[in-house]
Amino acid sequence: MARYVIRIARQAGLVASFVTVAILGATTGVLFTFAGDLPQISALDDYAPNTITRVYARNGETIGEFATQRRVVIDYENISPYLRDAIVAAEDAGFYSHVGLSISRLAITIIRDVVRGEMAGASTLTQQLARNLFLTQEKTLTRKIKELLLSFQIEKRYTKTEILALYCNQILFGHGAYGVEAASRMYFNKSATNLELEEAALLAGIIQAPARQSPFVNIERATQRRNYALTRMEDEEFISTEEAVTARAKPISVLDRRREKSIAPYFVEEVRQHLEANYGVEQLYEEGLSVHTSLNVELQMAANRAVTNGLHRLDKRRGFRKPTRNLAKEEIALDEFDHARWNQPINADDRIPAIVTAADTNHVAIRSGKYQGIIEREGFRWTRRQAASQLLEVGDLILIQVMSIDENLQTLTATLDQEPLAEAALLAIDNRTGEILAMVGGYNFERSKFNRTVQASRQLGSLFKAVLYATAIDRGYTPTSIIMDEPVSLSPGPDQPEYSPENYDKEFIGPVTLRYALEKSRNVPAVQVIADLGPQLVSDYATRFGFTSEIPSFLSIALGAGEATLLEITSAYSIFPNLGKRLEPYQILRITDRAGNLLEENRPMAHDSLPSDTAYIMTSLLRGVVERGTGQQAAGIPWPLAGKTGTVDEYTDAWFVGFDPEITVGVWVGHDEKRTLGDGEEGARAALPIWIEFMRAHIGERADAPTFQPPSNIVFLSVDRMTGNIVAPSSPDAIHEAFISGTEPGINFQQ
Repeated sequence: MARYVIRIARQAGLVASFVTVAILGATTGVLFTFAGDLPQISALDDYAPNTITRVYARNGETIGEFATQRRVVIDYENISPYLRDAIVAAEDAGFYSHVGLSISRLAITIIRDVVRGEMAGASTLTQQLARNLFLTQEKTLTRKIKELLLSFQIEKRYTKTEILALYCNQILFGHGAYGVEAASRMYFNKSATNLELEEAALLAGIIQAPARQSPFVNIERATQRRNYALTRMEDEEFISTEEAVTARAKPISVLDRRREKSIAPYFVEEVRQHLEANYGVEQLYEEGLSVHTSLNVELQMAANRAVTNGLHRLDKRRGFRKPTRNLAKEEIALDEFDHARWNQPINADDRIPAIVTAADTNHVAIRSGKYQGIIEREGFRWTRRQAASQLLEVGDLILIQVMSIDENLQTLTATLDQEPLAEAALLAIDNRTGEILAMVGGYNFERSKFNRTVQASRQLGSLFKAVLYATAIDRGYTPTSIIMDEPVSLSPGPDQPEYSPENYDKEFIGPVTLRYALEKSRNVPAVQVIADLGPQLVSDYATRFGFTSEIPSFLSIALGAGEATLLEITSAYSIFPNLGKRLEPYQILRITDRAGNLLEENRPMAHDSLPSDTAYIMTSLLRGVVERGTGQQAAGIPWPLAGKTGTVDEYTDAWFVGFDPEITVGVWVGHDEKRTLGDGEEGARAALPIWIEFMRAHIGERADAPTFQPPSNIVFLSVDRMTGNIVAPSSPDAIHEAFISGTEPGINFQQ
């Protein structure tokens, strides 16, 4: 019997040896077959995955991002220990002891795969890393073998700390966020360094199936997976039972930042176009550039508010329009309807959609997301209707402006509003550098991405008179030069009908000073001046002002028949406070790559456009426009301001461009398709209030105002503002007039 057992044992040993040799042979064959087809693991020594290109404002705040994979690479030390432990516990408890493969997990998975007839996962963190870095997600035996071989190589070459750091930076956490830092910022608006225990467990739970277990997709599944991760952390003794119980009891609190919009979308889009044109698509979206810009966050937010408020004021003056959508008529349950805007924070002064739930004589009842609200009569008085029921029906989807919110009662008060039809643009430039401080290219970037600050060429109207009179001053005219405001017919050229300009008020007032003609924006005197100087000379001066748009040499350009962009005309006006120098506008300060290497740096680039004395005289004249002329609405601001209104025929375009010693700001209001804004919607009414609101924000609480410093050859005399004659300073119409030395009244000079 013993011999029989020995013989059986020997035979079994031979079989075992044969099987072992066969397995080794097969393994060797597999290794030989796939080894030459594996990527070089040493590439991880210079790990440089796709990262986010970020655009920064002057204060360092992020105002835009571009990426195919939203990722921020951080070091192991900057990952919260809670998060490191949670990932290991939930995904690979044996991570610190295995060599890239968990035999027990693999055996269980093989049995399950045989039973189910499919390839399922049993991947360690190292295997997941290998797959994400070098392979595809296809479930095949070939991929699995390569994954194992790569895992062994990774484990052999790198420490566990290095592998975990690579994993944490590489893995997807849903919604385009790759790596723990991008995920932490997206879900919690904080760095991965500062995650709390329950937050870390939530991220660890998402990894298994981010498309299904994200809290933005399914809060119940996200909660279950978070609690699973906490249980695993407790089992692996990373945390105590008490810590686990406390964390599981906390509700999930995330901040949905996926739909957050840039405060300066038109500005950022200009930056994007520059990057794509100069560095290419791949570098823009994958190489993690850092773009530092000139944008002033506070001024940009002020610009956004000013443009929005100005357009809504204009639109309300044009009358109420019936809502275009009624949910009741669409047979949509009013209590079930949801709007994407309601999932974002709602604050006082916000304009948001709402559903009308009732409307009687004096009130409109509304629902806006979780809030119930009321619009009182005062809130719809602007419609000039006697009863709310004449305006609205139950089910109307309307726009409201929130006045106040009670979070406890989940109620709000509001006024009725509507989306404006017109568009507007605002641009602010630093006089001394040319840096663009704020840019608004339209009412809403989502409604229209067309940037009206740089892409729209529009007729300038009376704005161009500043260029005309600067030419005149430079050619010998003075603020007290007398120009005739009288009917005139001029010949524009051969075979052309005579040109007979008219004033805005259809009246003529006879001889006026150049100052008065500019302050009151009289048309006929402007045409008299261009006829004297010659249209070609004025057109040539426009080139010196930086206009790249063609300014034709016609008499009618005196009244703004030429076209230009808001960027061109705002940059041109900045010459006056800058004493004749025009700084080339720019918005990118510097660009660096992911390693911090400088790729591009921009500095102020100055052009001599006018003599300093001519520029100062123009500043003095344009201050008069604000103090006594068409821009007088801004005179209530106790600050040195100057500027000019502009209105195009039939009120199609309304302008105001003005400045203080520090910045120059231009505002345009109009329709993309040339049509009237409405009777009386001139520059002083449609554009100037936007400019004033912005400038008040720029000035803030400052008491010490900067000054316009005159050149040394400027002299001042008291003159009558209507006649230009020298008078005593106490005379009723006396003003303190500026002259270039040698041109003041009583001095003989050649005009």
